[in-house]
Amino acid sequence: MRRANLSPFFLAIIFPSALAAQPITAVQPQQCIWRAGDNPAWAAPTLDESGWQSYAQWHPHPGQSQMWVRCHADLNALRSDPNPALQVNFYAAYALFLDGNPIGGAGDLRSGNFSMNVIRTFPFSIAQLHNRPATIALRIVYRYSEPHQIVNNAPAEIVAGDRETLIWRRSDRIQDQLPEALGNLVWFGIVGVIGLVLLALFLYDRSRRELLILSIACVGIAGLFITFFFRSSYADFPVGVERSAFFVTTFALSLTQIWFPFTVARRRMPVPFWILFGLRTWQLPQFVLEVLFSPGVSLRLDGAMGASWINHIGKLAELISYTAPFVAFWPYKRIAKRMIPIAVTCMAWGATMIVYFSGPLTPGRFYTVMNPLQAIVTLCATAALLGLLFRDQQRTAQERAELAGEMQAASEIQRMLAPAETENAPGLKINVAFHPMREVGGDFYLCRVLSNGRQRILLGDVSGKGAAAAMAATLILGAASARDSDSPSILLAHLNRVLCENNLSGFATCLCADVASDATVTLATAGHLAPYRSGEEIQLESGLPLGITADPQYTESAVHLAAGDRLIFLSDGVVEARNAHGELFGFERTQAISTQSAQSIAAAAKSFGQEDDITVLTLSFVPAEVTS
Repeated sequence: MRRANLSPFFLAIIFPSALAAQPITAVQPQQCIWRAGDNPAWAAPTLDESGWQSYAQWHPHPGQSQMWVRCHADLNALRSDPNPALQVNFYAAYALFLDGNPIGGAGDLRSGNFSMNVIRTFPFSIAQLHNRPATIALRIVYRYSEPHQIVNNAPAEIVAGDRETLIWRRSDRIQDQLPEALGNLVWFGIVGVIGLVLLALFLYDRSRRELLILSIACVGIAGLFITFFFRSSYADFPVGVERSAFFVTTFALSLTQIWFPFTVARRRMPVPFWILFGLRTWQLPQFVLEVLFSPGVSLRLDGAMGASWINHIGKLAELISYTAPFVAFWPYKRIAKRMIPIAVTCMAWGATMIVYFSGPLTPGRFYTVMNPLQAIVTLCATAALLGLLFRDQQRTAQERAELAGEMQAASEIQRMLAPAETENAPGLKINVAFHPMREVGGDFYLCRVLSNGRQRILLGDVSGKGAAAAMAATLILGAASARDSDSPSILLAHLNRVLCENNLSGFATCLCADVASDATVTLATAGHLAPYRSGEEIQLESGLPLGITADPQYTESAVHLAAGDRLIFLSDGVVEARNAHGELFGFERTQAISTQSAQSIAAAAKSFGQEDDITVLTLSFVPAEVTS
């Protein structure tokens, strides 16, 4: 049976002139009557038909889930035909009877579901014909009644003729519809493929939400027209699939076509447009419910949801919602030059959709023009977005390359400010924990052995953060080199002059400590925190931070370390750590943990709530006989 159906279809496409020209008999609606309800006896050729209504005035109404149609037609011309058949074109589940005898049907009479292969041919025997008009009866379970949705609202189309001629007739109908459907399929298939590309680009860069929205629109509209193509070819698939596809794609398109222009314009979608979206989509869940419910319930739901005033509100909301691009990019004079192509395309897209959905007001061939035009405008919107995206990606790649170079330089600076290894004089042990707030910071330290054998420790913090602070810290470290003969106070005075002479904004706190071989430590501080010795803060006379005035005075203090003593140097990032409640880590907590290792102190301040660079340095005096 399948080969017999398909071969004429392909022959009709390849050899249109080969269509059979055998006569057929069309059963007109004026030859038919109908009645709501269900009674198997209504198939009988002899039946009292009083109370039945003319099928020419038939129109489905809510709650009409079961009905019968009876037609009286003269089929005597088929007596000489060896293969007589009836062909029915109807969007419903039905059983077909000829003079009371069942000869076929379509769909499930229990559920009302049927497939979209709606033109079906049913052969019958010549012996079933008599010398009187034949009675053709349809027992129908009609599920849907919305004329503007999937189901065709026309009466059943019944023709009689030679079986092969009727099969050719079906193929001819497909041939008439297929070019337009195939053209739309090609256009919107391209749109769908581009939608998949956009989805892949979004998965690569999830910050570009407009890519996701446009990809949903493209894939959705392509899926919808693919479904329309299979419907035009009378493919054998359940009507519920088409209604579900219509629900999903319409819902997605309704949202994306409103949301997309606001997203690409980097604006929040206004509340009125959310309301419009709700008004135009609140009927859509009915499609899913109709597939699940019985035919009677589905028809009542269909009728209630399909009231004319509701349809008018939905249509009006739909038309108004397509003004979204014109609102999203207002005022137009403020549109950035790089956004003009996509803004114009979005507005053209909106205008096209407004005209498209005003189609019933225009001539019948309107959709033949508008379907490809809608695809073209969608492609233009996609191309404009892709062009904008690629330009942004190129700019981003360039910025990333520049940033990579800056980060490489920053990394080099950071290694200068916080070297991974320190120089230790004999008998001394130094540990450092360094946690910058950013890639580069203002904290710096220096640990090196001077030419006279003394251990020098220089620790400081430049005001501010980022590259500017790091550059000032680098200048200080450079100025401190080759100054081995300077005492701590003289070195601080020199560093102050360097900062002042270079007119750098801001200032820097700094502490310098020189440790002699006899464990005597000479300290001088320029506004920096005093170190801790075995849990106690060392009392130092502090001078002004570097860079504030041209001639400050720095005083030196001397401390002698005993075996096992430890000095703790730290930056103000420790005491100024702040938790979520705004509470500072403070000096008391710092002093309480000042006997711990550098890593433990830094970790405690960081976990409390880091807000600045954190540097902790510990120096321990270990006699030579212990280390040997």
